Amino acid sequence: MGRFQLLERRLLPNYQFGPTDIVVTIGQDGLVANTLKYLEGQPVIAINPDPGRWDGKLLPFEIGELQSAVTKTIAGKSACKTITFAEAKTNDGQRILAVNDLFVGPKSHTSARYLLSWNGREETQSSSGIIISTGFGSTGWFQSILAGALGVSGSESHPLKKGFAWHEQRLQFTVREPFPSLTTGTSLVFGAITLATPLKLESQMPENGVIFSDGIETDYLAFNSGTVVTISLAATQGQLIV
Repeated sequence: MGRFQLLERRLLPNYQFGPTDIVVTIGQDGLVANTLKYLEGQPVIAINPDPGRWDGKLLPFEIGELQSAVTKTIAGKSACKTITFAEAKTNDGQRILAVNDLFVGPKSHTSARYLLSWNGREETQSSSGIIISTGFGSTGWFQSILAGALGVSGSESHPLKKGFAWHEQRLQFTVREPFPSLTTGTSLVFGAITLATPLKLESQMPENGVIFSDGIETDYLAFNSGTVVTISLAATQGQLIV
């Protein structure tokens, strides 16, 4: 069918994928999300190597279906799902993408301080950080935060309790444990990021501020005093063959 390159997961961040490549992942759901982040829209065929052990919500194929899936993809006859990514850009030119979630906050168990600007409003806040979720990630970390909020408020339902669609042109931000004080507020703790309403954060932390994506804490951008980050929908999108 063409040239074949076996790639170990640890080499993903530095591998140069070609524009016409077809990428096959063999592993659990987390591998799919981590791989999509390093692509520029190339199709991904996700293989579940052990259906008896893993549910594999993001793994629609078994190994015996690989040849058929690749053949259809080459011929342009495969169905695919589009996945919206989140993008964080800093004022010094750094950039990071997220397939599931972005985290902005403290590196350790301390409070983050920052100025939050969104939808024409701004507020100085102190919290344990901000989670920005994509539709792809809206059934993961986002749901645990939502479940906690519903439990505290005594509610049983929420419009986003089942997440939102992978392809939706939106992200959802949630402020974790916002602290009200004389100098910090809690009125902007939950909202949708769209093309018209990006989220901007200006760090007020002298040290230990970070921005990382998809739970990979070792691959991060520094978010310390003087850093301004804008979080928006990424131009890059993922393509998962189904």
